[in-house]
Amino acid sequence: MRSRVRWLGAAAFGAAGVGLALWMAWPLPAGLTAAPRVASLTLQDRNGLVLRTTRGAEGERRDWVRLADLDPKIIQAFVAVEDRRFYHHPGVDVRALARAVAIDVRRWRIVSGGSTITMQLARILGLAGRGWLGKVGQVLWALRLERHLTKQEILEQYLNRVPLGQGTAGVPGAAALYFSSSASHLSLAQAALLGGLASAPSDDNPLVAPDRARARRTAALQRMGAVGYTSADALARASDEPVLVRTASSFLAPHFTSRVLEWAEDSGVALIGTWRTSIDLPLQTALEGEVRHTVDVLQDQGVKQAAVVVLDNASGEILAWVGSPDFWADTAGQVDMVVSQRQPGSALKPFLYGLAFDHGVTASTILADLPHTYQTSTGPYQPRNYDRQFHGPVRAREALASSFNVPAVALTDQLGVGSLLATLHAAGLRSLTHSAEYYGLGLALGNGDVDLLDLANAYRALARGGEAEPYRWMVAGRNAVAAPVQGTRVISPGAAALVLDILADPVARVPGFGIETPFDFPFPVAVKTGTSHHYTDNWAVGVTGAFTVAVWVGNFSGRPMNDVSGVTGAGPLLHRAILDVARIRAAGVLPSPAISGATQRSVCRLSGLLATEHCSPMDEWFLPGTAPTARDDWQGAGGAIAWPAAYAMWAEQEGRREHLASTGVPAPPRAAEFAIISPQDGDRYQIPPGMDSRFATIPLRVSGVPSDGPVLWTVDGHPITRTRWPLQFGVHRLRAVAASGRSAEARIEVR
Repeated sequence: MRSRVRWLGAAAFGAAGVGLALWMAWPLPAGLTAAPRVASLTLQDRNGLVLRTTRGAEGERRDWVRLADLDPKIIQAFVAVEDRRFYHHPGVDVRALARAVAIDVRRWRIVSGGSTITMQLARILGLAGRGWLGKVGQVLWALRLERHLTKQEILEQYLNRVPLGQGTAGVPGAAALYFSSSASHLSLAQAALLGGLASAPSDDNPLVAPDRARARRTAALQRMGAVGYTSADALARASDEPVLVRTASSFLAPHFTSRVLEWAEDSGVALIGTWRTSIDLPLQTALEGEVRHTVDVLQDQGVKQAAVVVLDNASGEILAWVGSPDFWADTAGQVDMVVSQRQPGSALKPFLYGLAFDHGVTASTILADLPHTYQTSTGPYQPRNYDRQFHGPVRAREALASSFNVPAVALTDQLGVGSLLATLHAAGLRSLTHSAEYYGLGLALGNGDVDLLDLANAYRALARGGEAEPYRWMVAGRNAVAAPVQGTRVISPGAAALVLDILADPVARVPGFGIETPFDFPFPVAVKTGTSHHYTDNWAVGVTGAFTVAVWVGNFSGRPMNDVSGVTGAGPLLHRAILDVARIRAAGVLPSPAISGATQRSVCRLSGLLATEHCSPMDEWFLPGTAPTARDDWQGAGGAIAWPAAYAMWAEQEGRREHLASTGVPAPPRAAEFAIISPQDGDRYQIPPGMDSRFATIPLRVSGVPSDGPVLWTVDGHPITRTRWPLQFGVHRLRAVAASGRSAEARIEVR
């Protein structure tokens, strides 16, 4: 019985051997090694202008380059990197394969392939796949290919077909893309770069990761030197060459198109045909110029890089994408700050306040901007404002628009870091992958890394009524890959509209940024800035009814700038970028809180309570059910303030005669003399260009008023019945007369 089994086994083994031998000897499939016709991919802007074409412009490979016509350095580079014993094995390098199998078995996954050039060709031709079974197929087909093709024929097939990133297949296409050169004439450095790309073409090509591409080139040069293909002097010279060469045939919108090809390759989409992308090429070109101008202006302050991205609010289409001042610069020009992650500083605060508004906080809620120490797991934490000052009682509107840090941290402590983190995740800030405990209260001040594209899309959600949806890189409806997706609710429509209303309020931002800022426009724009720790990164985002613009200014290296804030760094770039977009697209109107049922009430500027005849009033929006019901009790006749206990000690310690300039409400006077304290004699005012006349007002206040009657005000002899006077150009004389007959005068000038 056993002898019979052995006999059957031997017969089966012999039959398999005969079958394998016959299969190995059988001619290769017809047309297997014929030069392929390869369809091209053309990327257009939204109007049909060509941005970039991969592969052959006429629908087929540029030219199949014979091995004899390839630069010999290319052959040397690929052999040294991919298969140094290529000329000595029969298609399979037993030593390399055994070593790879041992490593893979230990790791229980494929880490080292051990594939020869011939085995790789079998996979490229579609004769064998990947994985363990695919590796067996590669071995068998490599032996068969070596039986029917010479080593030179195998090299020619491989070098004309090997994928080298960005939609290229073959050395000729890659040489044209990366160096605008023929595969017949390449430098040692260029040949080494292509040889190093074969094992990781999508991730390490110089258009996606120039630093990794340079590292692969260095490794390839070292291998070429180790096998004696080049000298030490030649290696040294090659190491100094740039990784890319720019020519007149270079493609347009380079960061954007490179990212599109990367997305397409990752999703397995066939790179064939013509794709109409969402980019607006004239706008793209204009913003590339604005980025270069910004860096030129700020270079003396240590600024070397900047970036811009523009989104259409309704469709989510990416209208412009500038990742760096010069894509072709050899020193990190291909670093793309539109998708690189950095800390956004105060740029996350609007989402905190939107969350707070949905939890009952109102725009007139008084927040304490006072010294406070929080006990955290990492020790005591005392937040400080950008200006290193504390501002006492501030309304939420003012705290957000002026970007005060202390009230933001207090709100985060009240609402919970976990709730804020969940809101940011809903807004699409996917890079915030750590826990709420990891970020702590500093999350409100932007201590987590985000990228410019995700941040812009999060702000776009505010313009869409608090609902986030993914951005699009193709014109909506023209391509299957741009299919609509369901949005995610971030905050309520009312809270989103209220946040935008505050960020578009020029008066509310005066305490934090002053009167003259780059954020005044001839149409409504909600603006927020962010500056990371030590002036490393500047951010600014502007939202109109129709589009969202986000900009970044800084250094790829993380080197701090010289005292460049969001106002002086990113702010001017944002201003020019928004005006550039508005020249070709109507800015539209920001959503009004009234659309979501919000109503306006007149409240006191200092207390946020319902206004009385004794306080400086202002109109404020309130979401349904949140309007105050109590009347102001902070101020008495003549403007005297009965400071709440929470602020009385602060006011005394600060010794301030006035609370914030924007409130226009004075603290209790130190002396009892009757005098005009707002405005003061000799004051000069300047109305910023484009400021709404409703906001260009000043408070009228006196000190030392007895309680026996009101104060009569006149300006240039004309009676004034309200406690705020709208500014008018010219020189004016103000007079205040008390019921007792005492009077005071002040002369001011308005420019």
